[in-house]
Amino acid sequence: MPDYVFVYYGGMDSTPTPAQQKESMEVWTAWFKKLGKSVVDMGAPTKPGRTVTSAGGRPTGKHGIAGYSVIKANNLGAAVNLAKSHPDVARGLKIGVYELTRM
Repeated sequence: MPDYVFVYYGGMDSTPTPAQQKESMEVWTAWFKKLGKSVVDMGAPTKPGRTVTSAGGRPTGKHGIAGYSVIKANNLGAAVNLAKSHPDVARGLKIGVYELTRM
C-alpha cells in the first residue's frame, strides 16, 4: 500500500489565541484518530519559508505550506477521500495529495 504526503495550505491569518489553538488541536487529533492505522506520520506544522531558485530565495507568502502528514492509502483516489474528510476543508483548508515514490 503506497504512502501519500498530505501538504496543508492555508491556516490562520493571525496568531491564534490559546483557546483557538486548543480547539484546532482537538480537531486535528480527532481526525488522526479517525484515520487510525492509515497515519504513517502525523507530520508537523511549518513556519513561513522561502522559495529558492537560481535567482535566490523569496518569501513564500501567505500561500505557503502550513504543514504536512504522511498517510497510507490503497490508491490516489482513496488518499483524496481521506484528505476530504478533514473537518477544516469545509473552512478553507486546502490539502495537496502526492504519492511518495520509494527509491
